[in-house]
Amino acid sequence: MITVARVLIDSPLPQLDRLFDYAIPAELDAAAVPGVRVAVPLRSAGRVVEGYLVERGDAVPGDRPLSALEAIVSPVVLMPAALYELARRAAERAAGSTSDVLRLAIPRRMVRAEKAWLAADPPRTPLVAEAAQRWAAGVLAGHPGLAHGLDAGERLAVDAPPRPSVDRPVGAWAELLAAVAVHALQGGRSAVLVVPDHRDLDQVLEALAGRVPDEAVVRDDAARSAPERYRSYLRVLAGEPCVVVGNRSSVYAPAHDVGVVALWDDGDPLLAEPLSPGVHARDAALLRQEQEGSALVFAGHTRTTDVERLVGLGWVREVPAARRETPRIVLPPVGEAGGARVPSTAFAAARDALAHGPVLVQVARPGYAPVLVCAGCRTSAHCAHCGGPLRARRPGVVPECAWCGRPAPGWTCPACASTRLRMASSGSERTADELGRAFPNTRVVVADGEHSVGRVDSRPALVVATRGAEPFAEGGYRAVILLDGDRMLLTEQLRIGESCLRWWSNAAALAAPGAPVHLVGVTGPVARAFATWTQPAYARSQLAERAPLLMPPTVRVAAVEGEADAVRETLEELRAAVPTLAEAAILGPVPAGEAGVRALVRFDYAAGRRVAASLRAAVVARALGRRRVRGARTPRTTLRVRLDVPELDL
Repeated sequence: MITVARVLIDSPLPQLDRLFDYAIPAELDAAAVPGVRVAVPLRSAGRVVEGYLVERGDAVPGDRPLSALEAIVSPVVLMPAALYELARRAAERAAGSTSDVLRLAIPRRMVRAEKAWLAADPPRTPLVAEAAQRWAAGVLAGHPGLAHGLDAGERLAVDAPPRPSVDRPVGAWAELLAAVAVHALQGGRSAVLVVPDHRDLDQVLEALAGRVPDEAVVRDDAARSAPERYRSYLRVLAGEPCVVVGNRSSVYAPAHDVGVVALWDDGDPLLAEPLSPGVHARDAALLRQEQEGSALVFAGHTRTTDVERLVGLGWVREVPAARRETPRIVLPPVGEAGGARVPSTAFAAARDALAHGPVLVQVARPGYAPVLVCAGCRTSAHCAHCGGPLRARRPGVVPECAWCGRPAPGWTCPACASTRLRMASSGSERTADELGRAFPNTRVVVADGEHSVGRVDSRPALVVATRGAEPFAEGGYRAVILLDGDRMLLTEQLRIGESCLRWWSNAAALAAPGAPVHLVGVTGPVARAFATWTQPAYARSQLAERAPLLMPPTVRVAAVEGEADAVRETLEELRAAVPTLAEAAILGPVPAGEAGVRALVRFDYAAGRRVAASLRAAVVARALGRRRVRGARTPRTTLRVRLDVPELDL
């Protein structure tokens, strides 16, 4: 029987998401091993493309002769069998292509970096010092049962201590993740730590410094150059344990004998993959844990409804702390402000705290005046060209559009014909100006998207930051004031309560022990959960409210978008393939974009495999039906499918 190479072609075309058989030339037989990157001819396109050799097997008899492998692009096994299996399962769950997932996991090949790596000595087995082992054991002891759960390969939900570290300029959460990694490494196994952004990554690296050998720590993030990323990937592939620290795509890192995968703050939208097929890092980590039996840790200052649902099902075990730590939350009376943006109690707390160190002020939006309204009738001011909101970068300047950037010097209100504008909200820069006048001779620091600040020292300062951009303060902030909470809660999003609770909790965790944290102008369940530090209970209440409404995460949701006929036929095929779908399971279709419609499909988790298979089949069928015929041009398929959409929009 002839042996063939089964190759997965690296292509975004859905109809090519399967294994193709190729003959193996005699001169390539020794190098054609599973996992290497190969070049193969694509007969339908008349060109040579690249892909991965997945396996070798016996040829299936056919009428046409097989094409042969063109070349072995790299002798390195870049795609281990476990990585292919994980990528395939993730793609099937999301009705996507395996090659799209592999493109996220495997960086682009760098020839010089590869040659240098192959010529260098292989990495040595890392050794963890006894002092680091004792430190890690002490940190893990703060959560009884955590070390045992790591050794047993359990799925765990851990609430991190909401305070800064006592001996390093990092949060206590970073030391918790570092202790988890040290515990795995001392047992001879690898650890994969996934964090949302570069600031979190820097804190974890700082917590690992001196406790794990430098050569055993692999930084994996998109901010590095292509050669550095490829060199790091080659180190991960080496047969020695390591600690991988990176962003969302690092969840696929094929490290040697992984003992634990830890996700920090899984509610952060940065962990939701925007590229096709859009698999969230949390879902990929769950698939990986099920496949390889490693431990899985969800750590955070809050609990997402997704993780709390798994805790309620018994699929994830909650690990409480031995001693409950909570920040000092202060809720001023609603009527105290009297028209002032900062209530008197919060103002006094900031004044007293500035005598000892920095004070954090969190605001909702960046800029000076992000929202302008008509001074006469309070109608929102919008751009005459694109309809975007107008904003002012500084007082007295010509307003401009926040979307297209066009200036609007001659703006006229369409409702009352007034030409005067009024600032309806204060951004980070305007808040900094106002607080600078209220606290003269005080250093003011602005931290937002345009002014990136990673860390501030312990000297007195007013730090005005947008949500999620708060810099770390050495020793912690002496007071934290959370403004614009009522405005944040007005955002039209299903998970806005969860998001606000996460923003406020992460900011409160930056405060020094005993420092006051003032939440201004917010009442209701979210404020009570924040004040009592009972985020898991709030997540449970949200699940109870969403269950009868069939809203995620109590059900899964798929978005189907494209031409009206294509969407209608896809939904009909879906109902035939999954007859258990309820009558109210499909919302829409409704108009979306130019000559397109959009529909949402809600379904139980048990039906996920059948729904994903049906939607994937529809995408492939329409791609095949629109292939270009020789001598004719046919429009490309517009049918798009995404499962587990991060935020409903219909």
